[in-house]
Amino acid sequence: MSALHFLTPPPGLEPLDDFTLEPVAGADGLYTLAATERPEIRLFTIDASRHLPGYSPELPDDRATELGIASESDALLLVVVTPSHAGSTVNLLAPVIVNRATGAALQLVLEDDAFPVRAELAALAGA
Repeated sequence: MSALHFLTPPPGLEPLDDFTLEPVAGADGLYTLAATERPEIRLFTIDASRHLPGYSPELPDDRATELGIASESDALLLVVVTPSHAGSTVNLLAPVIVNRATGAALQLVLEDDAFPVRAELAALAGA
């Protein structure tokens, strides 16, 4: 999968809605998400199913319908990573959900305050 189209631009990246998702060589489950029109704007994301066991926020039915997701296997769940020498963090409050078949995507801001914006990745991944 390479081309993604966000149904609405990700928060803070308006008006950008077309991105590329590319795997990072040698880092299984790590991706760069770069704006098509402005490739210098990029984020790192990780595949939550691979790196965050037990993290499975609820996707509201209306949002699943918008994305064309009928089952869990249709969706790729990504979280944004903020790399740091002191320890990388992940944003669990606003995952990116992607329809694997079509590339339709959205960044879902969850209403559950149990999910932090800056969770320590090493602690979550059991490192």
